[in-house]
Amino acid sequence: MPGLSPDLFARLPEPAQLDRLAAIAAAAYGAPSRDHVVPAPGTQILLSQVAALVPPGRAAVLGPTYGECARVAALVGHNVTEVEDLGQLTNADLAVVVNPNNPDGRIFSRRELLDLADARKLRGGPLLVDEAFMDVWPVGASLCGEVTRRDIVVLRSFGKFFGLAGLRLGFALAQPEIAARLAAALGPWAVSGPAIAIGQTALADAVWSKAIRERLGGEARRLDAMFVACGIEIVGGTSLFRLVRMSAADRLFHHLGRAGILVRRFPEHVAWLRIGLPGSEAAWDRLGASLAEFSG
Repeated sequence: MPGLSPDLFARLPEPAQLDRLAAIAAAAYGAPSRDHVVPAPGTQILLSQVAALVPPGRAAVLGPTYGECARVAALVGHNVTEVEDLGQLTNADLAVVVNPNNPDGRIFSRRELLDLADARKLRGGPLLVDEAFMDVWPVGASLCGEVTRRDIVVLRSFGKFFGLAGLRLGFALAQPEIAARLAAALGPWAVSGPAIAIGQTALADAVWSKAIRERLGGEARRLDAMFVACGIEIVGGTSLFRLVRMSAADRLFHHLGRAGILVRRFPEHVAWLRIGLPGSEAAWDRLGASLAEFSG
């Protein structure tokens, strides 16, 4: 990443630069045009805005999944139900699918989600598809190319794939009229100048993205092998994280924590732990030593 100009920190970002970021994001994600793309300071803020596109009613979230989807929908007035099957989303005023899912990596095909959107036409409310982890999958798996439809809104996260969560950058992709409503709700200068500049450079670098996808796949397999060697079951994930299941999950959580290794546990699923990829060889070594000590 080239050095950032000091002006990016001293001046408000120009609208033209935000437009350029939207155009680059449209090309990277396969959206029809920049008019279908809304840059935002992360996708978290967009969840409530999309949920508010329809009057308070019944929201259905396909779960188990990222807890913020249900929490935010409830905050804007929806009666939220977590459901286990795509078909149970048909009659909701707002339907939410995280694809690939967090934390188990479950993924639905474009055809399955388009069939769901067709089945929901009488409801009139949007199908919100959170593709926060879609960058590690082939482009053909995404619904970004289908957002000419009024009934589909897609969210894309920047920070997860590029390892820059603290930058706070994400995108909503939607039919232009809906995109304009979301952009108006965000207001001017919602995305910082440094985030715009970094996003433009990173999203335009298709060669880097291809290389990192291949590297992440190899590292995910390495992580799988490390856990399997310790007798720990892999039950899902993406190449950015893995989900394991074991009866001693709580003990392993605390054991790894004492070694400075942070993993995610789930109060509703006490046998699950979600583990991200170590960031360096030293971190791989520390994880391996800690697992060996635990299993031994």
